[in-house]
Amino acid sequence: MTSTTEQFADLAATTLLRFATAGSVDDGKSTLVGRLLHDSKSVLTDQLEAVERVSASRGQDAPDLALLTDGLRAEREQGITIDVAYRYFATARRRFILADTPGHVQYTRNMVTGASTADLAVVLVDARNGVIEQTRRHAAVAALLRVPHVVLAVNKMDLVGYEEQVFAKIAEEFTAYASDLGVPEITAIPISALAGDNVVEPSAHMDWYGGPTVLEHLETVPVSHDLTACPARFPVQYVIRPQTAEHPDYRGYAGQIASGVLRVGEAVTVLPSGRTSVIAGIDALGESVDIAWAPQSVTVRLADDIDISRGDLIAPSANPPATTQDVVATVCHVADQPLSVGARVLLKHTTRTVKAIVKEIPSRLTLDDLSQHPDPGQLVANDIGRVVVRTAEPLALDAYADSRRTGSFLLIDPADGTTLAAGMAGESFASKARTTVQADDEEWDF
Repeated sequence: MTSTTEQFADLAATTLLRFATAGSVDDGKSTLVGRLLHDSKSVLTDQLEAVERVSASRGQDAPDLALLTDGLRAEREQGITIDVAYRYFATARRRFILADTPGHVQYTRNMVTGASTADLAVVLVDARNGVIEQTRRHAAVAALLRVPHVVLAVNKMDLVGYEEQVFAKIAEEFTAYASDLGVPEITAIPISALAGDNVVEPSAHMDWYGGPTVLEHLETVPVSHDLTACPARFPVQYVIRPQTAEHPDYRGYAGQIASGVLRVGEAVTVLPSGRTSVIAGIDALGESVDIAWAPQSVTVRLADDIDISRGDLIAPSANPPATTQDVVATVCHVADQPLSVGARVLLKHTTRTVKAIVKEIPSRLTLDDLSQHPDPGQLVANDIGRVVVRTAEPLALDAYADSRRTGSFLLIDPADGTTLAAGMAGESFASKARTTVQADDEEWDF
């Protein structure tokens, strides 16, 4: 007999796959996405007609399938991808949310956005150029974000005569690099997005390849959305106190369960205060329930009247996260202005936002050999580095390796609200590309 948790996991694993595409400029990401949508019959007739009209006006004999995702005028004029383009499509076997991310170095930060919730990343490489710095950068971002599955799509195989040796060399180099970063699963597929080889249909030109097409792999890759297997985490978003004649004493705490399962009668701890209570009731969709699981949005009622507000976290007393004011993390810097030691910022973690100071920037990642450049002093746009941040108030922070939801945070400019960096608490990579930092509490300003 399967448990309730296993039933939830089995249901989620067969319904939805979130994936992102990445790669250097002109590697063919948008063409791959367009081919994927077109050949899987996921393009509406009017969309295809619009693409055909634009392509014909440019003197192209065949429709430019990249236009199915490159919707901005500047993207179409320059033939590049600038912003993240999200597309939703489905086949008989699975539903998909796809994020087509830019390839330019200055838009690497957009790849962080697209891959932050992805279960799989498709990294494209031009078969003529092989693995280049931007390829390594995207592999590093995927590893930092703990994307569990990476597909290496070696594109434009038609331009290298569909040679097996070219594919094998690129696949070997990328696999070795990504494995050093700790990427748990890497699948290499030779394709031609323009011609449609191995995208949806198997290629007639590469009989030496016996693996799946891109779509077949996307449909069958085992992806677990089992958030219920993790310890329960419930960030409070809103306190509900109607104080009406019908509900004179009602006090509920509304939010979305980030992970785990909540049960009526369970002992819980409210963080960062550390006060304890018991779950007296759970309301979901206007009905009282005995159990709720991630990612449901619910209202939790406790047996005791405790001072709880937005930003507090409710967790099982048997397995609460540690609270800290010393955040050691890896960040991807996404703003145009540099992030410097001593900068005063806001740190947003789940529903909680606190003041903070960047106390130290111990290192910046060098992508060529995965070494750490010590004490850079600041991080500029698209840099990946380690930081030590001191917060004004304690945070209930998990390690990012344990929870992508409660182990991540944003650093924000308090002056104008600009997002400065996306952070991941704890160790950076799952392997040897790590830096150990000790924080000096005596010099904190808070």
